[in-house]
Amino acid sequence: MMTHIPCIETIAGFRSVLEEARSRGATVGLVPTMGALHEGHLALIRKACSENDFVAVSIFVNPTQFGAGEVRETYPRDLQRDLKLAGSAGADLVFGPPVEEMYPKGFSTWVEVEGLTQGLCGASRPGHFRGVCTVVAKLFNICRPDRAYFGEKDAQQLAVIKKMVSDLDIPLAIVPCPTVRESDGLALSSRNVRLSPEARAQAPVLYRALSAALTLVENGERDARRLNDEICAVLAEADLAKIDYVEIVDADDLVPVDVLAGPCLIALAVWFGKTRLIDNITVEA
Repeated sequence: MMTHIPCIETIAGFRSVLEEARSRGATVGLVPTMGALHEGHLALIRKACSENDFVAVSIFVNPTQFGAGEVRETYPRDLQRDLKLAGSAGADLVFGPPVEEMYPKGFSTWVEVEGLTQGLCGASRPGHFRGVCTVVAKLFNICRPDRAYFGEKDAQQLAVIKKMVSDLDIPLAIVPCPTVRESDGLALSSRNVRLSPEARAQAPVLYRALSAALTLVENGERDARRLNDEICAVLAEADLAKIDYVEIVDADDLVPVDVLAGPCLIALAVWFGKTRLIDNITVEA
């Protein structure tokens, strides 16, 4: 049964509810989202509910993380559906501010993490992570959660936010949660609804490519170039797939490697028409 939970649009109102919860000794978990909730988001909410007394979900389509050619207005939105889904997963409250509440007139302060944001999605989406870090830092300051929950599908985002929290001494724990997949391996994403039927049928090629690389690693392959070649060969089986990047990087600093050693992230981004999908796996060499 879905439960319709309240949505607060103002920072002052959101803070007031959270302060009341904390006054009762409640621990607070935050799940930041851009809405269009799916089972991956609900897994984050359930995890937060298992570890906190009070769980808030933010729904905010952040304009500052959209780059050139990316249209914020077409991002899928259905607030009433999201409120019901968040409630059904156990959340207590949704924070859904308008843009002018988060970025009032004259806003001119930004948070930027260097290094980790240079490659992978940072290379093809300049300015994206500046927008992500700024809005997430604001959400952390507004909510002051004990824990915040992020999916491992967005591995670079997760690494960047963990670095920001560490460098700026923000007093909360970042909790990574495993990627949730469809039965055919496609990682759940709000963008999946924008795939044409043909593209949706081909999109599981991303996970097949990553799985092929994982098998090679498990069989002793350590040469990043040969793994890259195998991934690209599998992706080529899908005629609609256009590669943005295929990268094999150190799992900690996200620097590309030539020879795998220790934990490494195999990450890719692929276009299907106007829809860009990302996926990754971590391998231990």
